[in-house]
Amino acid sequence: MSANAGRRLEERQRGFVLWMTGLPGSGKSTIAALAKKELEEEHGRHVELLDGDEVRKGLSSDLGLSREDREEHARRVSYLAKVLARNGVISIVALISPYRSSREKAKALIGVQDFVEVYVNATLDTCERRDPKGLYAKARRGEITNMTGIQDPYEPPVSPQIMINTDTSTPEESTRELIGMLASRLKKEAEQKPR
Repeated sequence: MSANAGRRLEERQRGFVLWMTGLPGSGKSTIAALAKKELEEEHGRHVELLDGDEVRKGLSSDLGLSREDREEHARRVSYLAKVLARNGVISIVALISPYRSSREKAKALIGVQDFVEVYVNATLDTCERRDPKGLYAKARRGEITNMTGIQDPYEPPVSPQIMINTDTSTPEESTRELIGMLASRLKKEAEQKPR
């Protein structure tokens, strides 16, 4: 490794993973996009958004929505997020990830120090009212199966590092809350970066 490459590695800020979990329609993707913009523009960080639906199209297009397939999708996303974090990128994962076991495996793979579980909490009633993709309505009519919150369970985090209640908060308010909760971590990392 050249001296310049070694210096660049030393100067790189540490990456980490914001793992945003919640019911469909809770606001994960919206808040994740706003947080990405804020972290890039206001904090000068490299950020990658791994939205569950978008990543599924490329990385997990061979998978369905069975429990086994959802767990495999979460495993693939975990691995990608780990690689990005290892290279100084903040990975924002916006993934329903309905099973606690999948999230625990993600935490184990990524590493406890680099994994921040964010519970985007909204009631099922709120999510159904929002229903941005019309999925709840289709599930209620029986047009789709395995819908999280209807036919398939959602297991809320027991002790997330961050919980955001989006029932009563706007996406902008929720994003400010999230960034505020990350402030001490971002400040500490900025102070540790060699000058």
